[in-house]
Amino acid sequence: MSLPLMLTDHQALTLMRWLSPGYPVGAFAYSHGLEQAIADGLVQDSATLEAWLRDTLEHGAGRNDALLLAAAYHAPENTGEIDATARAFAASRERVIETERQGAAFARTEAVVSGASAAPLAYAVAIGAAAARHALPLQPACALYLQAFAANLVSAAQRLMPLGQTEAQRLQSALAPLCAEIGAQAERGTLDDLTSTTFMGDIASMRHETLQPRIFAT
Repeated sequence: MSLPLMLTDHQALTLMRWLSPGYPVGAFAYSHGLEQAIADGLVQDSATLEAWLRDTLEHGAGRNDALLLAAAYHAPENTGEIDATARAFAASRERVIETERQGAAFARTEAVVSGASAAPLAYAVAIGAAAARHALPLQPACALYLQAFAANLVSAAQRLMPLGQTEAQRLQSALAPLCAEIGAQAERGTLDDLTSTTFMGDIASMRHETLQPRIFAT
């Protein structure tokens, strides 16, 4: 039986709670290689930041995470295999750390709140399995996950470059339709659709391992 697209109040509040900056997954500590990109001058202003984030969402980890989330949602009994795929698609050691630590933190908190298993999973996989367990509609879950991902990177950029609060909000608003579009595509996708062409972002993530000084873990 297919689930309705529209969220009930309780479902919406659950997703907002999981994906808010206040949920204790430590997302604020990770820049997904953006810190290195800014240090290298690849991202210099609002325009280049928006282009970087659009590429990351559409052609990199954003789309892949949405597909992994959807796979875990459709087959929560196969989270072990899906989790292994998520880790294999992480392009650097820091990307693995990023998804492992956030996923483990989410699982620990969700276990306390709802009594679910605390088994550590990659972050997107953990969110997908939890969304299925709570019977939350998949498409909004994917879209809100991507919006939270983008918002965290915009927040990281605010700490690394001249980017005011108003411009940060404009950026997040501009990226929202793309998050919704990718979320809708991921709902119909499979793991066979996993791909990535964000080579500069992957290299930035690799190079960040030796960046000094730095303020982000990735």
